[in-house]
Amino acid sequence: MTRIALIHALSHSVAPINEAFARDWPEALRMNLLDDSLSADLARNGRGLDEAMHERFQRLAQYAVDTGAEGILFTCSAFGPCIEAVARRHAGIPVLKPNEAMIAEALQGEGRLGLIATFAPTLASMPPEFPAGMALELALAEGALDTLNAGDAQRHDTLIAAQAAALRDRGCTRIALAQFSMARARSACEQASGLPVLTTVDSAVRALRQRTGQGSV
Repeated sequence: MTRIALIHALSHSVAPINEAFARDWPEALRMNLLDDSLSADLARNGRGLDEAMHERFQRLAQYAVDTGAEGILFTCSAFGPCIEAVARRHAGIPVLKPNEAMIAEALQGEGRLGLIATFAPTLASMPPEFPAGMALELALAEGALDTLNAGDAQRHDTLIAAQAAALRDRGCTRIALAQFSMARARSACEQASGLPVLTTVDSAVRALRQRTGQGSV
């Protein structure tokens, strides 16, 4: 049984990815590591992804490896360089950024991609993960994460969907939801925009399963 470490910086990312694993790769043995101070500290300290933040990611990854993890999936999009450093140190196992598979799928489409986030630093860290020259339109669903934290999931989805419709009006041909915690808003975005909507969750499970040699879903 393949042991997979899921490392989270937002509590709202835990359920979507575990639901996807339960549906698409139930044989995997999952462990969940949550440090919900990571995103709060990044937003508060103004220092970006500094040495201290990199060290925190290395410690989380080393703990996962020490427990026998055969693959690591990080579920928060705002920490790309930290995750890349972990992948270099643990090159013997798959270490995935949350967005890799979704970006690969986005490259198969045509036209302008609308990228929505609810956590502002994601809109700074994630676009460089796309190939240079890819047409991106960025949108922040302001207040959506706060409403989700307050327990109003429907309002969270509505705020994201409004941005999907606005991106359609700006000429986008498809929408990507940047964070695992946003996956629940996919249907609302499709209804509001009439466009195809990509999420990170299902594609991440599929890619990790393939990279650990467990076949495709």
